Amino acid sequence: MSEIPVIAIDGPSGSGKGTIAEQVAKQLGFGLLDSGALYRILGIAAHKANLDLANHSQVADLARTLEIEFGSNGPGSVILNGEDVSAAIRTDLGSDLASQVGAIPAARDALFERQLQFRNAPGLVADGRDMGTVVFPDASLKIFLTASVSERAQRRYKQLIAKGIDAILRDLKERDKRDTERPVSPLKPAEDAVILDSSDLTIEEVVDQVLVLFAAKRS
Repeated sequence: MSEIPVIAIDGPSGSGKGTIAEQVAKQLGFGLLDSGALYRILGIAAHKANLDLANHSQVADLARTLEIEFGSNGPGSVILNGEDVSAAIRTDLGSDLASQVGAIPAARDALFERQLQFRNAPGLVADGRDMGTVVFPDASLKIFLTASVSERAQRRYKQLIAKGIDAILRDLKERDKRDTERPVSPLKPAEDAVILDSSDLTIEEVVDQVLVLFAAKRS
């Protein structure tokens, strides 16, 4: 077990795990890992390098050499090899490329290795869907952050007003089903995870609870 602490925050889409992870990392002075963005980042990096995605070994090699920083250029920012790609990875192209590289087993293995490399002193806050179950099973604190489907839909609606609440609600349910039923690294709480429902909590209240839980683990 590494002496470098990890706070793993897993949960479904719209649970707020990215925002919570970013704020907890900032307050503790820890590094931040947005695991869900890695496939988008790799896809954009491969596109910029004009790589043929059919060449799996080259894509995997690229995954191992990416220099990535999360949150260093403001909330939600992503820096790839010194360039801010925060907007680029959220485009339709970013989504399409992420889907393509995600289907490459060698790339998935390389990104797993890459996630482990984020574990540096003084500590790491990692958010995703399998941080506490697969990537960092020895994490100091494991949080499974959830919220009601309706609350998550409302949150997503605020981000994507034009899409409509009914469509977002349907998308969330479908994504939850895919994430929990997929054969590889399904979304589920680690056996020793703390289940934290954020439906009726503010961001600040959730962050405070995570910090209290982490302090208790360290005492």
